[in-house]
Amino acid sequence: MAQGDFGMKRENVNFFFLNVGHFMDHLFVLVFATAVIKLSVDWNLSYQDLLPYAAPGMVAFGLGAIPAGWIADKWNRHGMMQIFFIGIGLASIGCSFATTPLEMGVGLFVIGCFAAIYHPVGIAMVVQGRAKTGMPLAMNGVFGNLGVAAAPLLTGAILDLYDWRWAFIVPGVLSVCTGIAYWLFVRAGELATMYPAEGGAAAGSGVSIDRQVIVKVFAIIFLSTALGGIIFQTTTYSLPEIFNRRLGDLAGTLTEVGLWSAFVFSMAAFAQLVVGHLVDRYSIRTIFALVTFVQTALFALMINLFGAPALLVSLAFMLVVFGQIPINDVLVGRVAKSEWRSRAYAARSFVTFSVMSFTLPAISWLLDNRASFTWAPQDWDAFAVIFIILSVSAALIFLLVLQLPKVAAITGVSTAPAE
Repeated sequence: MAQGDFGMKRENVNFFFLNVGHFMDHLFVLVFATAVIKLSVDWNLSYQDLLPYAAPGMVAFGLGAIPAGWIADKWNRHGMMQIFFIGIGLASIGCSFATTPLEMGVGLFVIGCFAAIYHPVGIAMVVQGRAKTGMPLAMNGVFGNLGVAAAPLLTGAILDLYDWRWAFIVPGVLSVCTGIAYWLFVRAGELATMYPAEGGAAAGSGVSIDRQVIVKVFAIIFLSTALGGIIFQTTTYSLPEIFNRRLGDLAGTLTEVGLWSAFVFSMAAFAQLVVGHLVDRYSIRTIFALVTFVQTALFALMINLFGAPALLVSLAFMLVVFGQIPINDVLVGRVAKSEWRSRAYAARSFVTFSVMSFTLPAISWLLDNRASFTWAPQDWDAFAVIFIILSVSAALIFLLVLQLPKVAAITGVSTAPAE
């Protein structure tokens, strides 16, 4: 009993480290999203001029997931997590030495390379040995979204109080220290005691489901992931600038911009717990369709809103954007076997972040070329056009979700072992 309790405690501590890792992963990717507002002044360049320099990091975020997942499956997932913590921290500190946009782009690229490790490795570790994966993935997702929320808040406060370089140094040092702590934790105990043996989740994954159904489900996962990547990247990366332009007196300083962004992200993060609870008990197909339908409506409503109404609708659409995140991960966990699960998550991450990599240049282009959109009313800004694109993307995901097969192991309508 004592040995079992010890193993359970180690599993819980390890789960905590995985959650911290998800927090840091999203924080580091979004530090530049707020820092660029100050950098544009210091380097005498516009916001849209600097934004594309973040794109190589997003490319690395996507492409790096494939080798990271393969190495984790073949070598050691715990070792990869140690590399993640220390590597991304050192890369962030390196960004603080940038003196030109090109140097910053290189630094962000290196951050992207290490950030690519987390999703295929960390999420595979979260679901390992679990029959019910909705709530663990949701809890892990909350930490990831709290990282999204912390990025504009922490960065905005540092920008108002200190130099922008400290916005990269402070989280970098914390991540390196966390990596050292995780290395000591792994060395201190037997890795085999960290997780329960593979049970219902592994046994059911990909066994009781027809191959053609699996192919169809993964096709829907990848297509909805691509469209969801556009939505997630646009909303999380652009929200500070949207608030900077649309909240008026509600956000008069960068600290206030960061505070409102952090508030919205923090509140929205907990939507994943609700969705995680629901997908463990009801049909994923139904929950997924409802979430994307609401997204479609809210993005359309946001097209030309300003002030307090814009803040309220932003909170509403971020609730459903973040709420969608664990759904595809639950589907992957139900279908993929343990021995290739990291690679399955790697493929999904590759699709997500590859799409996200061209989203930033697209946003920059739209901001630069607003005047050419003669079909749009003159009182619409460039973000109005962006919200039209987001609404259409959410509607396409809704149509894809309706094509999900009605199989218990996929939809979650029963408590069969495959769940």
